[in-house]
Amino acid sequence: MNTNKIKNFKKGLKLAKEQREILIGLILGDGHLETQNRGRTYRLKIEQSIQHKKYINWLYKNFKEWVLTPPRRKINYDKRFSKSTVSLYFNTISHASFRFYAQQFYKNRKKVVPKQICRWLTPLSLAVWFMDDGSVKSNQHRSKIINTQSFTKKEVGLLSVCLEKKFGIKSNLRRQKGKDWQIYLLSETVGKFYQLVKTYILPCMRYRLIKLD
Repeated sequence: MNTNKIKNFKKGLKLAKEQREILIGLILGDGHLETQNRGRTYRLKIEQSIQHKKYINWLYKNFKEWVLTPPRRKINYDKRFSKSTVSLYFNTISHASFRFYAQQFYKNRKKVVPKQICRWLTPLSLAVWFMDDGSVKSNQHRSKIINTQSFTKKEVGLLSVCLEKKFGIKSNLRRQKGKDWQIYLLSETVGKFYQLVKTYILPCMRYRLIKLD
């Protein structure tokens, strides 16, 4: 697509409500916003293990009009374990519509949790966040874990407060490997969490969400 066609293409784009909600969940999870022109526009970058092919195809479908190239394979070499892994990735076009979210979720090029997160988090956002970064403690426990290692303890605490204040979901902060913090969803209200997100969790990701009702 040539430059003029891309410019005309961009003019007709606007983030829909559902796309904004998915975007919030992605940024809290593994999604990344990147600028190539000092913050005038941003693009969304998404990458997942090839094991989650159906999930990344679902994300692609939801942002399809923002993407010029379908998901592609990528080989990553992990020096720590001397082995290669395969992932799928896609990027949106760079667009000013993503700038607001980049300004809220990034400070000095580091991802942060905005103070207004409680206003923006919805059941769909929560489901996408969990599909990106959620896990079960074990098959014997009702409790769930959301991995939030990229955030500070204060930021994880803000997310924990938001979950209880907005959704009635109680949680504790759990320290992992002596420094990183996770959100530990308590068994007493994890049923509320399940009821909120079960509609949105894809079948391929339900292994992270043992049925609780």
